Amino acid sequence: MSAIFAENITKKYASHTALENVSLEVPEGSIYGLLGPNGAGKTSFIRIINQITAPDAGSIRLFNKPLNADSVELIGYLPEERGLYKKMKVGEQALYLARLKGLSKSEAKKKLQEWFERLEIDGWWNKKVEELSKGMAQKIQFVTTVLHEPKLLILDEPFSGFDPINIEIIKNEILRLRDEGATVILSSHNMASVEQICDHMALIHKSHKVLDGKVQAVREQFRNNTYYLEFTGNQIAFANALWTNFKLIDSATDSDKITRCTVQIPEDSSLNALLNAILPEVQIRQVHEVIPSVHDIFIQAVSEKETENPLEA
Repeated sequence: MSAIFAENITKKYASHTALENVSLEVPEGSIYGLLGPNGAGKTSFIRIINQITAPDAGSIRLFNKPLNADSVELIGYLPEERGLYKKMKVGEQALYLARLKGLSKSEAKKKLQEWFERLEIDGWWNKKVEELSKGMAQKIQFVTTVLHEPKLLILDEPFSGFDPINIEIIKNEILRLRDEGATVILSSHNMASVEQICDHMALIHKSHKVLDGKVQAVREQFRNNTYYLEFTGNQIAFANALWTNFKLIDSATDSDKITRCTVQIPEDSSLNALLNAILPEVQIRQVHEVIPSVHDIFIQAVSEKETENPLEA
């Protein structure tokens, strides 16, 4: 079952086209990465789901029902532009936001205390928001976004402002929420920060969907038979062994005389053939296939699309 089924969505603002005939299907119970550079159209799509604005064309179904005024009750939305009342105390504001989501005061306080303990922020309850760092304030907003246990979580740039430790904490909470049944949409221009936890993704560029699918399947699709190697031994003999059959993409040798390089193998050859060619000349320390990152895939997919449709570039 799909959490979201969007078909042929188009949205224009005066002379600017934010989305052009975009169709997406977000599987229920998945983490779905909506990825692309700033200005690509991601936020416009999110605003349509939240009914902040409406599409000029196309349709959206949410959990197999047409998007309607009641749909907002199923959604928890953390916008990129955060906002808390700076003069209010943290606990007071969190309770206020929780009550807006329909929780009773006692239920809200119980759940907030559980979340504050889990994220090790229970000492912040009586602090004023203006005393918090950006990362601390974003933790509070994350909690108030998920507190009412929405079926669909939409998180726009959820890791912005966090240090690496807190990024891991929030990532783990997102994974836990998915495992407990929530569907999560992560919108980000920082593809490396989200590709590790996404099950599915769509790449958006200049109002168009460039590609979509399961993250692992997309990465497999863009494999190009490239391998990373570390070795010691004669570099000239190594290069000569590659001469006719393999492509040396890059190479560097450190002060310990360890060479690290990337080699591309032709389609009609294999890793075994590469190893057979170089093992008489060097001692292999490490070898593994280089699977393109989502960032690399995005650049390649956009280049290919703009080559096919130069007028859209």
